[in-house]
Amino acid sequence: MAEDFRLNSSSFGGAMKTQGEIEAAICEGVSRFEQDYMGRGPKDIFAHLLGDLLVVRLQGVLTAAEQHLVKSLSADKGRDLLKQVRTHLIETARPVMEAMVEEITGVKVLTLHHDISTHTGEEVVLFTLAESPVFRDTKKK
Repeated sequence: MAEDFRLNSSSFGGAMKTQGEIEAAICEGVSRFEQDYMGRGPKDIFAHLLGDLLVVRLQGVLTAAEQHLVKSLSADKGRDLLKQVRTHLIETARPVMEAMVEEITGVKVLTLHHDISTHTGEEVVLFTLAESPVFRDTKKK
């Protein structure tokens, strides 16, 4: 299954990627994952590489069914049920997500943390990496 998220390394000319290229590839891979596993991609997605931390922020991820579920049940029950389902899906697909991040960054993933807001439809995925990925500096003009 991990091969579904493999990026064509030739798209980077085989050269070492910049931080921006790594972050863009992570956004592409996570968006594809969301579409395949959750049924729809995010409206917006941002990846931030901060040393050995990779933070992925997705906005507009709740499906119409999830929004309806949260509104139709009591606030706590709807929120808890949605978070439980999303957490289970992420945990089930964890090997796929970790393989995708490892392939793009070239660094082993140590941990994955996840949370979602049922109010804003924002989702955050945090990867702790074994070390900071190596990337080439962008050319200064």
